[in-house]
Amino acid sequence: MKLLSTLILLSLLTACAQLPKSGHSAADTPEGQILPFSVNASGGLPERWEPMIINRTKKLTEYKLVDDDGKTVLHARAVAAASGLMQKVDIDPLLESQLNWRWRISGLVQTANNSERGLEDSPARIILGFDGDKDSLPFADQIMFETARLLTGRDVPYATLMYIWGRKAPVDTIITNTRSNRVKMLVAETGASGVGDWHSFSRNIAADYEKAFGEKPGRLIAVGVLTDTDNTGETVEAWYGDISLSTPDKQAENVAVE
Repeated sequence: MKLLSTLILLSLLTACAQLPKSGHSAADTPEGQILPFSVNASGGLPERWEPMIINRTKKLTEYKLVDDDGKTVLHARAVAAASGLMQKVDIDPLLESQLNWRWRISGLVQTANNSERGLEDSPARIILGFDGDKDSLPFADQIMFETARLLTGRDVPYATLMYIWGRKAPVDTIITNTRSNRVKMLVAETGASGVGDWHSFSRNIAADYEKAFGEKPGRLIAVGVLTDTDNTGETVEAWYGDISLSTPDKQAENVAVE
């Protein structure tokens, strides 16, 4: 059962390896770079972003592009549901290490606890998948990755870093996923303060990755969003603005701008 749960988790991670390339360009954004939500018209799903299925037995989170004060953003609604959207990229996080995004939520997942198995829900997450040398990992991790590859036909990221809106854990807390130490969650926002308002962030992902995993990151190969309430059965909504990478400003790294 533990292996099955781990493989269900890894089905989330394998999504980054299965995304097809778009058949046409969008807003002069090169392939391999993060395509902003705002270049799309409202309605439907954003170009180059594909559904990220965690478990086909679970309800899917509803995602749709909507207009917010004249700008297109991504709206998510989860009703006892869990699925995400993810885009394949190919970026050196040591050069473009400043991750910028904004999000807004309708409320907290009131009974969630990302440190406790079976309660690991969050109203908003930014997911980053990284490449790396899997042969350097402990044998148990290598077996897990190989088993997932055989079952899905796809490789999985070497490591996954998630930025989450938590319920109680302090900002900058790093939480190891209860099923795999190759998945780390960093609390970017916590508590009910500011619920309903837009929150903007700028994080140095190279520094955060090194803090979480104890080494420098490999190439960034996937970026995703996830709003999930499948464990708690609650209902929550989130709105995601554009996600971008830039050269870091050493005077303003890892800043949350309310």
